[in-house]
Amino acid sequence: MNWNKLQDNAQLDQIRNESAEQPVLIFKHSTRCSISSTALSRMERNWSDAAGIKPYYLDLIAFRSVSNQVAEDFGVPHQSPQVLLIQNGECVYDASHFDISFDALKQQVVSA
Repeated sequence: MNWNKLQDNAQLDQIRNESAEQPVLIFKHSTRCSISSTALSRMERNWSDAAGIKPYYLDLIAFRSVSNQVAEDFGVPHQSPQVLLIQNGECVYDASHFDISFDALKQQVVSA
């Protein structure tokens, strides 16, 4: 799995634009949380590029302001860990903690 690092608020406009062409995943990860590490590991083990989703990784400890902007821009209350699926500039799916699963994410791409 090849993560794209999300480290700057300006990248959120890029993500909105990219999401018009393909679904985009934002994975908000806390490097201080064992649940977050488990969710990240599960996502990486089950990931398939064949789903056509572009993945972004956000270290929310190092880039707290970006994490806050993600919550504001996409209208999703902050959780950690958390995934957001962005399509056509909007968050069409989000999950947190042990509800994070690649299979659930794939199903949302098909239905969105």
